[in-house]
Amino acid sequence: MIRYTFSREINAQFAKTLKQRVNDYFKENNLSKNANKEMVTKTIIGLSYYLGLYFIIVFGGITNIPLLFMLWMMMGVGQAFLGTSVMHDVLHGSYSKDKKVNNLMLLSVIAIGVEPITWKIQHNVLHHSYTNIEDADEDIAPRFVLRFTSNQPRRWFHRFQYIYVLFFYSIPIIIWVTLKDFIKIYKYTSLGLIKKGQELWKTLFLTIVRKIIYLFFFLYIPIVALSLPVGLVILMYISQLLVTGMILSLIFQTAHIISSCDILEQEESKVEENWSVHQLLTTTNYAMDNKLLTWYFGSLNHQVEHHLFPDICHVHYPQLAPIVQKTAAEFGIPYNVENTFTDAVIGHFKLLKDLGKHDIPDYLKKREMEMAMA
Repeated sequence: MIRYTFSREINAQFAKTLKQRVNDYFKENNLSKNANKEMVTKTIIGLSYYLGLYFIIVFGGITNIPLLFMLWMMMGVGQAFLGTSVMHDVLHGSYSKDKKVNNLMLLSVIAIGVEPITWKIQHNVLHHSYTNIEDADEDIAPRFVLRFTSNQPRRWFHRFQYIYVLFFYSIPIIIWVTLKDFIKIYKYTSLGLIKKGQELWKTLFLTIVRKIIYLFFFLYIPIVALSLPVGLVILMYISQLLVTGMILSLIFQTAHIISSCDILEQEESKVEENWSVHQLLTTTNYAMDNKLLTWYFGSLNHQVEHHLFPDICHVHYPQLAPIVQKTAAEFGIPYNVENTFTDAVIGHFKLLKDLGKHDIPDYLKKREMEMAMA
């Protein structure tokens, strides 16, 4: 894998000005960049909802099967909420400066089946460092049945991907809590992102232990406690993961795989753009004024701010957005945003449909024409 570097000269003043303005905001308002009371409250609500449903399912004596399925799926909503609103900040190191607090909050990460080590490599290192760069950002990597960029081979069945994509968006968490982390450990070791020897064996050991703990509490105990066929309980558990997968996929994919976002493919290791500007060009916000959505999504509808400042807790992103917008406008840099989440989802599906039908999507043809006219 190519280790890309970004220009320190191009648009350097923009990056410097933006960073200074954001730092001034926190200094002038005497605020910490980490979690505040709102974040602590969200954490308590999220854990109470998720674990509360778990105890109701396991120890509530409920025998109504449709009701149990509904409760499991409601747990999926809670699992997604913990993922966006707690786990995401914990693993970015933006929750707290105190290592003890961060280590304690890792329990919430384990409780939703996420392996911290591989997640940090895939998300923090590869996705955030090399956003929308082909063969580096795994979030846009081809899945054979899905074509996310015009650089990837187009197959006849891709013309239907905008229809069947919902199925593949619902299953990632099932793979994640079972096989994905072990596949990633093998891959990241071969790429040198996990060192062979002690680091590899430690990673394997911790991953196995955490998987056993998670599956013991959230699958084995329900199987034992509920007087239902094992297969039925497993189906209920799967229904939870399907809901979680669907929610998380739509939140993240709509922020980067949409026509307003650039995709970069190059063999040279030097990217001729400033890293901060690259984040703006490859990321899209949506529904920025929707407070309920912002709360549930962990401010990830402010994806631009998150990519620019991943070390800042998400509760601050709505206040940082006007600063980023103003600075981008002053320097003539695009700030991508969709008015609603629905608009973002529709735009995402339109792009998938276009990518499935054409080798070169319509939005790229339009950009080429605009550049030629300019």
